[in-house]
Amino acid sequence: MMTRTWVWVTAVVAGAGALGLALVALLADLDTAGQAASVVGAVVALAALVVSVLALGGTPPPGRRVRAGRGAVAAGGDITGSALGDNSKVTGPRTPPTAARRTHGDVHAARDGIAAGGDITDSALGDGSER
Repeated sequence: MMTRTWVWVTAVVAGAGALGLALVALLADLDTAGQAASVVGAVVALAALVVSVLALGGTPPPGRRVRAGRGAVAAGGDITGSALGDNSKVTGPRTPPTAARRTHGDVHAARDGIAAGGDITDSALGDGSER
């Protein structure tokens, strides 16, 4: 809804600007019309620069962000059959994969933490752990 509003606002402002420039060209001399067009062009270029900078620094694209702090483990999906932590090891047979569930939230593991965007199954978590 908001996008449609901005499209209409842009169309009205552009139409009014074009009409104003046409009137200046018809009612004044060409030097005045050229100067007015230069000023309008500079203003439009500056507005385009502002819009592009805001678009670059705006909301991130949709999707999941996976972040891990120092010494942390973060996975965007499931963690299955793993040993996570210093001196941890997998000693048993390989764990068959399970059907992944797709979650949509961000995943963030703070310092020395473990986080997964899905399930953690049949895993050894922590220093010196064994699976």
